[in-house]
Amino acid sequence: MLNHCRGRKIKLYGFNNLTKSLSFNIYDICYAPSKSSQIDYLEYIDEEYNSEKLRSILEEVTNIIEARIVNISTQDYVPRGASVTVLINEGHHPATGGGAVAHLDKSHITAHTYPENNVANGIATFRVDIDVSTCGTISPLRALDFLIDSFDSEIVLMDYRVRGFTRDVKGRKLYIDHDITSIQDYISDDILDKYTAYDINIVSDNIFHSKMMLKNMKLESYLFGSDSELMSKAEKTKVRTLLKKEMHEIFECRNIFERES
Repeated sequence: MLNHCRGRKIKLYGFNNLTKSLSFNIYDICYAPSKSSQIDYLEYIDEEYNSEKLRSILEEVTNIIEARIVNISTQDYVPRGASVTVLINEGHHPATGGGAVAHLDKSHITAHTYPENNVANGIATFRVDIDVSTCGTISPLRALDFLIDSFDSEIVLMDYRVRGFTRDVKGRKLYIDHDITSIQDYISDDILDKYTAYDINIVSDNIFHSKMMLKNMKLESYLFGSDSELMSKAEKTKVRTLLKKEMHEIFECRNIFERES
């Protein structure tokens, strides 16, 4: 078996036991001023990203990383939200009998959605959590562009870690089998140009964290409901400030308190 490790071809002894885990938090934000528009937004987002839509996204992720689906479980929740879990294994080929590759079923993809809204200021935030954990040579990093493009992603928080070790034919431990200094290395320039991106990496421990926030905000794209069409210029300015505050708080993982007069 040949694998790429720090720019060199390495022959491994046995199966590649490295586990590569990629975790996403993706946020979509909007302004829904009235109670009815807030309900409409939550219903819209719940329908737009129901379990069937999530299933189709995760099936394509499996195809991109050249893995094979073993089992899929889907669930829509009441009143809102959805979850999908996909068991996958290494090897992009048709199944040949039941359970023949159970010993490789240590890879999985999951997606969970969390729609919510702030009744005090009309800001509604939709979050989807996606985890891709692979064992062997298949890598979740190959699906980065597709996952970001699959959602209206104002904020993207990503964690990637390579765990465990495998061995070469001389018995030496190998703790990673590919070159990486940042998650951003695996995101296209076209996508990165749209975002402000920031890294916190511990390269020596194979731990990588990247977060991205959309640079340009067109207010019209964030207004939900017919009542927003009647907003004055002053109201739009206030809403823009609220939206930017929400985005910065999520991006920085801390609350920004307004100065009291």
